[in-house]
Amino acid sequence: MTTLKLSATVALGLAGALMASQAQAQSAGGNDTEIALLKQQLRLMEQKLDKLQKQTSENTVAAAKAKADAKVAVANANAAYPVKGPVAPSDVVVTMPNNRPTICTADNQNCVAITSRLHFDVGGYDYRPNTLATSPQRLDDGVNVRRARIGVVGKFMGDWNYALIYDFGGTSDGFASTASVGGNSVGFLPGGALAGVENAYLSYTGFKPFGGKLAIEGGVMDLPYTLDEATSSNDILFMERASAGIVATNIAAGDFRSAFGGRWYNDTFWAGGYVTGPTTGAIHSASSINPNGTTEQYGVVARAAGQIVSTKDYSLHVGGDAEFLIQPPHNLVAGSQTLTLSDRPELRIDPTNLVTTGALANVSAAQVYSAEAAATYGPLYFQGEYFWFNVERNAVTGLPPIGAPNLHFQGGYAEASYVLTGESHPYNSASAAYGGIAPKDPFSLSSGGWGAWEIAGRYSTIDLNDQLASANGVAGGRQNIYTLALNWYANRNVRLMFDYLHGDIAKQASPTNFANTGAKFDAFAMRTQVAF
Repeated sequence: MTTLKLSATVALGLAGALMASQAQAQSAGGNDTEIALLKQQLRLMEQKLDKLQKQTSENTVAAAKAKADAKVAVANANAAYPVKGPVAPSDVVVTMPNNRPTICTADNQNCVAITSRLHFDVGGYDYRPNTLATSPQRLDDGVNVRRARIGVVGKFMGDWNYALIYDFGGTSDGFASTASVGGNSVGFLPGGALAGVENAYLSYTGFKPFGGKLAIEGGVMDLPYTLDEATSSNDILFMERASAGIVATNIAAGDFRSAFGGRWYNDTFWAGGYVTGPTTGAIHSASSINPNGTTEQYGVVARAAGQIVSTKDYSLHVGGDAEFLIQPPHNLVAGSQTLTLSDRPELRIDPTNLVTTGALANVSAAQVYSAEAAATYGPLYFQGEYFWFNVERNAVTGLPPIGAPNLHFQGGYAEASYVLTGESHPYNSASAAYGGIAPKDPFSLSSGGWGAWEIAGRYSTIDLNDQLASANGVAGGRQNIYTLALNWYANRNVRLMFDYLHGDIAKQASPTNFANTGAKFDAFAMRTQVAF
């Protein structure tokens, strides 16, 4: 529009000049040639002015059209991708942390997630009994769905946590004996089918005293008693935990155990204690048709531990544990009160126990004390525990042995690993234990990653002999096992484990019969693990 105004001004000026020139020409007697030239210039200017006006009108129309098109485009974009205001707490957010399907409210105060783990084992033994008096004379090779768990975990209102997990595994872990009435089965006896509720608990974490976190919880749960048991079965270095720890946890702790208690922890220190009851597979009644039923046992476990040194390159963990069996299982039919300490040879392909005290009679109580230590130095990892067992035999049952002295046993293990690809085991302050390896380069043929590789070794021992040569002694045997392992972490959810075991069991027929009933064995096994 400014250009148009300037052009009009110029045209009017030229017209004025022409008129003045005409006036001068007339007054001077006229100059026809000059007048003709001036008229020609005026026509040319008028043509340019018309052209400029037309161009200006076209530009105005184009600008209006472009503005309208822009408004339509913005409207379409807003319709396709609406801009939301603040998210309401009731909105749902679906995530996949560590490939675990998880649904949470937008404020992350309420969540539910699906969790699962599968441990599928295959292996075999080269078992060599020392004499024909040894029992068993052979161990079976085969496969075992060691764990097959699925369930849900979650939280309500931020502070209430829960879990409900069922384990379908244990296909070769126990003998499937059953109780029967009139030839009809009435259910599995303890030690038979091992599938069952593995976790069903509620935990409240709203208290935060002394700068830490306090969890008060109860139900059926995995108790963080002992360092090895506080480490998830997805993260342990070997296919099975050491026998000394298994024997200890089976008394009043371990998986499938009913319990109530609490734990307090911060980044450095952990302390907890629980009152424990029977496992989910225990039968709570006894009669002539079900002589294996017992009254419910209960006990107490306590643990104090912490990572006393923690730097970027190395760490040190120490702790102590105590376990008290306050009321042993009591058979209501036989009137007996017994306790059995035993374990399989750190492999679950064959369910036979090679070291066992048998059913210790007249047990009134038992205690276990232990010390634990672990450390990391870059990709190096060390862990060890030692256990002292005391079994009191002064229950008033009227059954022999009467007045028998208390029994004492011991055992422990030491293990180490080195991650060839450089990763380190992280520390989990909520359980005061070290976690598994997360590969820096997960296995992938397309990207060229090969996961993480780890080598490990362990020595374990347990001695279930006491007061040999005495009629009231126990000849449960002494077991020493050396284990070598190669672990391949394909990614955070898939791991393959390869274990080689060499075992030596020294055992005599009875406390007063020194006949050799020991054995030696070599075993090789592999586990395929999938967990999320």
